[in-house]
Amino acid sequence: MPRMSGYLPFMSKRALVIGASGGVGSALAAGLEERGYSVRPLSRSEDGFDITDEARVDELLRQETGPYELILIATGGLEVDGAPPEKSLRAVRAKSMQDQFAVNTIGPALILRHASRLLPRADRSVIAALSARVGSISDNRLGGWVSYRAAKAALNQVIRTASIELSRTHPKSICVSLHPGTVETGLTRKYLSRHPAVPPAQAATNLLQVIDGLTPPDTGQFFDWAGKRVEW
Repeated sequence: MPRMSGYLPFMSKRALVIGASGGVGSALAAGLEERGYSVRPLSRSEDGFDITDEARVDELLRQETGPYELILIATGGLEVDGAPPEKSLRAVRAKSMQDQFAVNTIGPALILRHASRLLPRADRSVIAALSARVGSISDNRLGGWVSYRAAKAALNQVIRTASIELSRTHPKSICVSLHPGTVETGLTRKYLSRHPAVPPAQAATNLLQVIDGLTPPDTGQFFDWAGKRVEW
């Protein structure tokens, strides 16, 4: 019998993991199953869940019945269509910036449109999106990475707004951005030389521990892998 934890000791809690075929997403799905969750994975490679395709996002999420006590948006892209992060404003191109917003901001926003129907109204629930510390405006001291920074900052605003709306109908809901740290995945492989990194399984463990400790007053905030607040 799977080990139960948290707020529903006599039944398996349900989790929806979007981006479940990626490095962090697959590790999160596995970690949740180890904790006794019934996990519904969705991904582009396995289910055709393309977060840049509005019609496809709506089609697949309308098929989900809920309620899910936990929804994780583990999607994102540092390089989109092979375009690397810009070293300066001089390297900004309209197409690359549009692609960054499509993947890192608009896609999660399309998913959040379905959150109120998929989360329980009366019980504790968490919906969390993977963001990045470089999306913090106040923490930006180096410049560069303009499109990725801007898209993640915009994602944080979407999360903040969603948290306010959800709290009106789901008072025990928690809607947050999470910074997983630097993780050893295909997304980060070319950028690891100057930064310590952890394998996906460790990143997932860290994030799930943070999620375990969240309470409704934390909704609308941005936390790192150690549970520390990240400034907007």
